[in-house]
Formats: sequence, C-alpha cells, structure tokens
Amino acid sequence: MKEQMMFLAEYANEFEAEIARGHLKSAGIYAILSRDDAGGMLPSLQEVEGVTLLVRPVDLKRARVILHEKSTTKQPS
Repeated sequence: MKEQMMFLAEYANEFEAEIARGHLKSAGIYAILSRDDAGGMLPSLQEVEGVTLLVRPVDLKRARVILHEKSTTKQPS
C-alpha cells in the first residue's frame, strides 16, 4: 500500500521547491515534489500550476515549523 502524502506548500518554480525539500531532507523528513510541466518539456507550466511540496502526515507539523524557521532566518550579508 502506498503511503499517503499531504500538501505542505506550493512554490512558483522547481528551484524554490527543491531548496525547501533540501531543508526538510536535512532534518530527516521525506518529501516529494508534484508538478505538471509535461515531463520537464514545458517548465513554463510551473509558473501557472506551481510546484507542490508533499510530506507524510506524521511529519506535517514538524515540516511546517522547519520551513517557517528557514523563511524567517536572516541570511548573512
């Protein structure tokens, strides 16, 4: 049986979504990206449809905290 995945966030492009997924991966959270870009042949569709980040239900709350912390952390200049 496949494990159910839940919506965590939506991003304008795959690059931004991969960064977020990397933050989650470094915290030990499994996440996948869902996008409709014609198998990569039309990446411009990502701008219209977005790229969705999905996680397991058990990780949802922790993943939200991690992404929130990363979005509010100031980067050194």
